[in-house]
Amino acid sequence: MAVMNVNPTRMVLSQLKKQLNTARRGHKLLKDKRDELMRQFLDTVRENERLRRQVEESIADAHRHFVLASAVMSREAMQGALLAPKQEVTLQTSSRNVMSVDIPVFTTETRTSKPSDIYSYGLAFTSFELDDAVLRLAETLPDLLRLAEVEKAAQLMAAEIEKTRRRVNALEHVMIPRLEETIRYITMKLEESDRSSRTRLMKVKDMMLEKARESRGNP
Repeated sequence: MAVMNVNPTRMVLSQLKKQLNTARRGHKLLKDKRDELMRQFLDTVRENERLRRQVEESIADAHRHFVLASAVMSREAMQGALLAPKQEVTLQTSSRNVMSVDIPVFTTETRTSKPSDIYSYGLAFTSFELDDAVLRLAETLPDLLRLAEVEKAAQLMAAEIEKTRRRVNALEHVMIPRLEETIRYITMKLEESDRSSRTRLMKVKDMMLEKARESRGNP
C-alpha cells in the first residue's frame, strides 16, 4: 500500500491519527448500517414472495370467475354491466425513511364508503360468477398495492446495500490501510530524526567535554 504524499511532521502525524480514528468509526457505522439493511432487505424479500404468490392466486381466481361468467352471459351484457363503475379509488403516495432509504407508502381513499358500490350493476341481472370476480379483484387491491410498495422497497434497499458495501470496502481495503501505512512511515521518519538529533547532541557534548579537558590541561 503506497503511503500518502505528506510531510513527515508531528503535526501531520497528529492529523492523520485523527483521520484514522474517524475512518474507523465511519467504517463501523457503515458496517452496522449494511448489516441492518441486509436484515430488513431479507425480511422484505420474504414478504414480497408471500404477497406475490397471494396476489397471483387471487388474480387467477378472479380470472376463473370471469371466464365462468362469460360462459353464461353474453359479451354485450358483461361489457354493459362493467361500463359505468360506481366506485372510485384515489391513490396517495408518501414515504418513510428506513436507514437513509426513502421507502414508498401507498394509501387509498374511496369515493364512497358503501361496500356494495364496487358493483356497477344490479345484482338481479348478472351472473353470481361476475359478482365473485369483482369482489375478488376488490379484495386483491390492498395486497396489490402492498406488493408494489414491497417490491420498490426491495429495489431501493438493494441499491443502498450495494452503495454502502462499496463504501465499507473502500474504507477497509484502501483508506484505512493507507492511513495506517502513512502513520507508520511518518513515525519511523520521526524516530530516525530523533535518533540523529540525539547522536549529534552527544557528539557536540563529547567535543565540548574534550575542549574543556584540553583547556584545563594547558596553563
